[in-house]
Amino acid sequence: MHMIVGLGNPGRDYAGNRHNIGAMAVDEIARRHGFSPFRSKFQGLIADGTVDGERVLLLKPETFMNRSGDSVAAAAKFYKLDTGDITVIYDELDLAPGKLRVKTGGGTGGHNGLRSIDPQIGPDYQRVRLGIGHPGHKDLVSRWVLNDFAKADQDWLEPLLCAVADNAALLAKRDASNFMNRVALATSAGAARVAPAVQPEQSPAAPVPEKPDSPNDGPMAGMLKKLFGRD
Repeated sequence: MHMIVGLGNPGRDYAGNRHNIGAMAVDEIARRHGFSPFRSKFQGLIADGTVDGERVLLLKPETFMNRSGDSVAAAAKFYKLDTGDITVIYDELDLAPGKLRVKTGGGTGGHNGLRSIDPQIGPDYQRVRLGIGHPGHKDLVSRWVLNDFAKADQDWLEPLLCAVADNAALLAKRDASNFMNRVALATSAGAARVAPAVQPEQSPAAPVPEKPDSPNDGPMAGMLKKLFGRD
């Protein structure tokens, strides 16, 4: 059994925030693979199902981000999961929007969710970092992550979430290299597919000009007839 955790803050007010991209990815996995409905447990929302024959648990902590470890640790203890049986998906400021990286272990990078998880289960879980870009100055970070994705972000966000969900079995198998390769291929193709649908509306077509008068029509034609006696 493998548990995939999607980090975010709870409630509708935060659902569309950049900080909640991990929870969005878990929602997409559940939707695309027909998981059970999410139910309240372990201070979070949990669902179970299978992905390409792999049994997977999905967890969205309902604590706020800086207490995510409480929920993750409770679920891991109940299901007797080792740290290696856990994948955490979260937002990454230092990756360009739409980019993705996977690694096992490492530091927290200042992410409050990881700061809460590491002391409770150890650092050696699989980490999926989904790039949301950086606002350019550290003083703008809080506002950036706690604001919703812009409409234009759907160009890359939708293909990314779909690709993560489609290849979730590779996360359960801890096949990070193939997972990253497949997501990269899918997102480059997916972004191209969705781009036409989100282009700005075209301006209304200009009126078709009336057909120009024939040289044989109008006042000039009448004058020619009088002067030269012909059309």
